[in-house]
Amino acid sequence: MWFGILFFASIWAGAQNALAGGGSFITLPSLMLTGMDARAANITSTIALFPAQIATGWTGRNSVSGAAGLSFGVLAAISLAGGAAGAVLLLITPPSFFARLVPWLVLFATAMFAWGIFGPKKEAAPKLNRWGAAAAQFLISIYGGYFGGGIGFLMLAALTAAGLVLRSAGATKNVLAGVMNASAVAIFVFSPEVRWLQAAVCSAGALGGGVLGGLLLNRANERALRVFVILVGIALTIGLFLRSA
Repeated sequence: MWFGILFFASIWAGAQNALAGGGSFITLPSLMLTGMDARAANITSTIALFPAQIATGWTGRNSVSGAAGLSFGVLAAISLAGGAAGAVLLLITPPSFFARLVPWLVLFATAMFAWGIFGPKKEAAPKLNRWGAAAAQFLISIYGGYFGGGIGFLMLAALTAAGLVLRSAGATKNVLAGVMNASAVAIFVFSPEVRWLQAAVCSAGALGGGVLGGLLLNRANERALRVFVILVGIALTIGLFLRSA
């Protein structure tokens, strides 16, 4: 029974990622319902969503750019290092501690989504210099390798503050998200906590959902979808806090 639930939930997650982001809010609880603890579910979810993430980044590869005097290659190297550091940090985190930490991480990610919709949209001069952009990307990459919820909004905010226009920032953050998760996945594949059957089911569903989301991209109401992600995040946060109590 979990096979069907996970597959259709992953289709939803893949479409959600393609349309508005927040797919991990769907895959994390779905994987936990198959009997995993929070850390194993997070590791498995990262691996499962990676192929769809690469496909998304590849689609917009022609619009990627460096920022604040840093080339894209430098930003990619920073992302690889930060993603690896976050992945190692996750693997040395005791599962019981991570289970207590997850509700706070989901709450933080939900707040990032909310800020992306309701936060100020004023055009401003670049605020991050070369070193500030590098530090911001490294910290975001550590968080991305460790958990990853909300990294899209975090990177979008950092890249636009470093001077990129929104379209270029969006394409760049999609590719950098794939880069940072590449290093995390390279480490996670050796973890005995990966549930490969669930990962395969989840990955297949997410790829199909990503294609579906791409087809619906010009028809869907993106703002409504992002509001829906926030509602899912709030419900998931409450549920995880109750579970860890």
